[in-house]
Amino acid sequence: MYQQSGLDHLPDGARALAAIESAGDAVVELKAVGLNDSDICPRREQAGESSQSPDMLGADGAGIVIAVGSAVTNLKSGDAVCLYPCLGCGECEYYANDREFMCAQVGGIVTCTEFIRVPARNCFAVSAGFSFAQAASFPTAFLTAWHMLVTIAELKPGQWILIVDIGSGATTAALQLAKYLGARTIVTSNSDEKLAQAKDLGAEQGINCHNADFAKEVRRLTNKRGVDVVVDCVGGDGWVKSLASLAKGGRLVTSGAADGATPPTDLRRIFWNNLKVFGSTLGSREEFRRVLTFLEVTHTKPIIDRIVPYEVAALAQQRFAEDTIFGKIVLQIKP
Repeated sequence: MYQQSGLDHLPDGARALAAIESAGDAVVELKAVGLNDSDICPRREQAGESSQSPDMLGADGAGIVIAVGSAVTNLKSGDAVCLYPCLGCGECEYYANDREFMCAQVGGIVTCTEFIRVPARNCFAVSAGFSFAQAASFPTAFLTAWHMLVTIAELKPGQWILIVDIGSGATTAALQLAKYLGARTIVTSNSDEKLAQAKDLGAEQGINCHNADFAKEVRRLTNKRGVDVVVDCVGGDGWVKSLASLAKGGRLVTSGAADGATPPTDLRRIFWNNLKVFGSTLGSREEFRRVLTFLEVTHTKPIIDRIVPYEVAALAQQRFAEDTIFGKIVLQIKP
């Protein structure tokens, strides 16, 4: 049974969720939902396969716990929480080792609803000083950026990093992390406005891809050396330029293919220059804990493009279609 002195006081939707007994679950009343590009685009090419947009929006969420299962000890009713966004199969080796983001059947938490029942292990306390909108905007973006830069690329102080197509939640988070780590940062965009916003956020150099070949500009800015790390979540025709921007021994990390998943690649550039190419999707719960600690200790706040009331969620899709986003779009379900 759920650890409540009865469920009659709960709203109908929450009571229906709580009635489905699971000793390790929690029922959360969501206050805000962070959207990702993949939540709203009509079709996406992921790993070479077409995928339809989900029936319900949302992957990141934050709210208040209103009921917990009988075996739950890490939460209580009234706790403010944000959600680790991965759900695994519950059986495979990756799930058992707390790496369910690598599970073949990994799924996301659909958060664009007023109440949600989730495993209590997916609920984490909201960092002090965070609004629900901020708590709903960082999970996917900062977890992805942390896994790419800290865990995989092992970015170090003083190293050069290139972030391709700045503006998304993950790329703005990557810029914030890179600056805190003491890296020297270059960003690209087709928009002068986004480049200016990135410089306000701490980017050292900005390259407008409409006006210049960014690989040549990177070589010029680094005295022909190249960068140590490239973050390229775009793919497409720019992939070759990302590889050409790397110094010898450099690392390229990618977690997306917005402009195409099958770009041409010259393998000779990779092996002669001892380059490393890494794929990345989200990260583990331990990395999520580290992100939470980083945000709290450094007082870093995720960049929010705008907060849209849940009742007019179509405005979010319009904003994505304009391709002017800088940071995350958040749906406010309740004040």
